[in-house]
Amino acid sequence: MITVNARATFSPEGPFKPATIERRDLQPHDVLIEIKYAGICHSDIHTARGEWGPVNYPLVPGHEIAGIVTQVGSEVTKYAVGDRVGVGCMVDSCRECVNCHKGEEQYCLSGNTGTYGAIDRYGQYTQGGYSTHIVVTEDFVVSIPNDLELDAAAPLLCAGITTYSPLRHWGAAPGKKIAVVGLGGLGHMAVKIAHAMGAEVTVLSQTWKKKEDGLRLGADHYYATNDPETFKNLAGSFDLIVNTVSAKVDLNAYLSLLALDGTLVNVGAPADPLSVHALTLIGQRRSFAGSMIGGIRETQEMLDFCAEHHIAPEIEVISADQIDEAWERVLASDVRYRFVIDISTMDKE
Repeated sequence: MITVNARATFSPEGPFKPATIERRDLQPHDVLIEIKYAGICHSDIHTARGEWGPVNYPLVPGHEIAGIVTQVGSEVTKYAVGDRVGVGCMVDSCRECVNCHKGEEQYCLSGNTGTYGAIDRYGQYTQGGYSTHIVVTEDFVVSIPNDLELDAAAPLLCAGITTYSPLRHWGAAPGKKIAVVGLGGLGHMAVKIAHAMGAEVTVLSQTWKKKEDGLRLGADHYYATNDPETFKNLAGSFDLIVNTVSAKVDLNAYLSLLALDGTLVNVGAPADPLSVHALTLIGQRRSFAGSMIGGIRETQEMLDFCAEHHIAPEIEVISADQIDEAWERVLASDVRYRFVIDISTMDKE
């Protein structure tokens, strides 16, 4: 086993403390990655605080990982020492079901293996990217193009693919009117990507305070949802709405903004159930859908797309000692727009 340094939380209340964790010895198709940067995702907070189910502590979160390959297994063919690589929200799947064969490993019928908080095929509890190194099978590693800086690339492994996948699936393109609900870590990426795909993009944020940012990021229009006139004036306007908010919202109000055959896609995952009135769907043959990340093939496609279109998240790089503070700021929506941990600052103790 390989012992590496990490930052772990030992209870739902935290705080983070230095820890050492074990990574498996390299199997023939494994790569050892020295992690350079790890993004902070709202999912890390939901998981660590037990909001999505029981947690085995200590837990090392982190599924937005960018680093360098430092060792490869004897049968690895896709990567070599020195390659710039990333790891996202999953590190394995059954690889045998119909969804895996379609390249949709995120929807593995046996359940994909999460980068942290899961039991892998070796019976080990997975630990994530708030650590100095990780061992992953080559099939669940992606290549980071040279045109993307490693620190900015890290959030693409979750925030980027989580928004790219539904935009691609539901056909964001010239002539399509798309709304993005929430201008946070996910939302700001949705705006950038939808704009690059050629769609007409509208931001729906709670207040007007991020209007300048929204337009700068690529939105054509910006509306505040705390203004009741917004829902009246925009009724029946959009082909696609991507809801990035990880909190309970009035879905029926947002569904009313869809045009005929429009779709509202939830990518945020609030802890509380959401309610939909059937009549809101029936009236204009509207759809309410959900979407998770993307498969490995699509994640690589997303990274290449972002490199080609010079798309990168807006980030604030922090040290390992600032994780607790960063989490509180995420909960207070006080980040523009993604925290990224500089793993070189992690204690070597």
